[in-house]
Amino acid sequence: MSEGLAPWATCETHSRGRRHPEPPPRYRGEYHRDRDRIIHSTAFRRLVYKTQVFVNHEGDLYRTRLTHSLEVAQIARTVAGALGLNTYLTEAICLAHDLGHTPFGHAGQEALNRCMADYGGFEHNLQSLRVVDELEEKYAEFPGLNLMFETREGILKHCSRRNARDLGELGRRFLEGFQPSLEAQLANVADEIAYNNHDVDDGLRAGLLHTEELREAELFREQHDAVRARWPELAGRRLVHEIVRRMIGRVVEDLVEGSRAALEAAAPDSAAAVRHAGAPLIRFTPGIGAAHDALKRFLRARLYRHNRVIRMTTKAQRTVTELFDAFMDEPRLLPEDHAREAERKEAAQGKAGRARAVADYIAGMTDRFAIVEHQRLYDPGAGT
Repeated sequence: MSEGLAPWATCETHSRGRRHPEPPPRYRGEYHRDRDRIIHSTAFRRLVYKTQVFVNHEGDLYRTRLTHSLEVAQIARTVAGALGLNTYLTEAICLAHDLGHTPFGHAGQEALNRCMADYGGFEHNLQSLRVVDELEEKYAEFPGLNLMFETREGILKHCSRRNARDLGELGRRFLEGFQPSLEAQLANVADEIAYNNHDVDDGLRAGLLHTEELREAELFREQHDAVRARWPELAGRRLVHEIVRRMIGRVVEDLVEGSRAALEAAAPDSAAAVRHAGAPLIRFTPGIGAAHDALKRFLRARLYRHNRVIRMTTKAQRTVTELFDAFMDEPRLLPEDHAREAERKEAAQGKAGRARAVADYIAGMTDRFAIVEHQRLYDPGAGT
């Protein structure tokens, strides 16, 4: 066991390593190096102009994929420290988990998946893995970022069985029902915590949600009433922030308590034993777990299906679909290097290869670049 790590934590000395061997770093650990490589990647910088719920041009203060990833990492690092997990690995997974997301959030992903239906589909988790394994162009000796196996495994939190069969050891757990590392489990739950609570904040800021209707959700009502009781005159952004920060604190503390209880009951003596636990060991207590799920359902019904969000979602999906159709019909519309890649992939894999190259290009776009590119292709008055 490494100093400071619990026996169930992922330890570098037992890692399955990198795809391309490299000399060890001198002044940092291997997972620390992974985190740093992710932060310096092109795909990570692009996240600042990719959105969560609200499209980038709708306002400067809404969450983007970048701020969301940082918030996920902050939440997960706190829990990892409390449970004796590997904080650098946890942080690396959190920072990389959305690198493959399309422009326009889930709307763009759904549209691109439909476009790719005849060519293997599009999964944003798998695309995040493609980014770090193949698409980043940083190093002379290998493609991608050459991350550690455990980091790559954590990034791939969902994967179809069809795609898992092509991933070798990395896809094995999806075929055989193993659990991922505790650090990967934690990144997954921290993602949900950040989504729930910060979408409440953004929904209130946008005027799509209101405090009185949010009181239908237990997690919000509990903290809203406590804040109101203590500070009856508090209003505006200070009121919202005080409620949301307490909501996050409540579920994070519960996640530590619930996970500790699960770990004590299962008593895994190693990171390898975690994989055979039968169920995730990073979990809420039953009461908070139910309240967390109820808030998710509330947001799905009242925010994500709000008519203003649906209108923007429809526009976003049309934009992605029409970009895909244009580039598939005429690959020479792509930038020169992407056109060459589409030609190379088509020669090797047929039309599916061309489609994958087009999907890679579109998935790498930011919201505003996709909008401008669509205008260039479809508006005769736009510049070329």
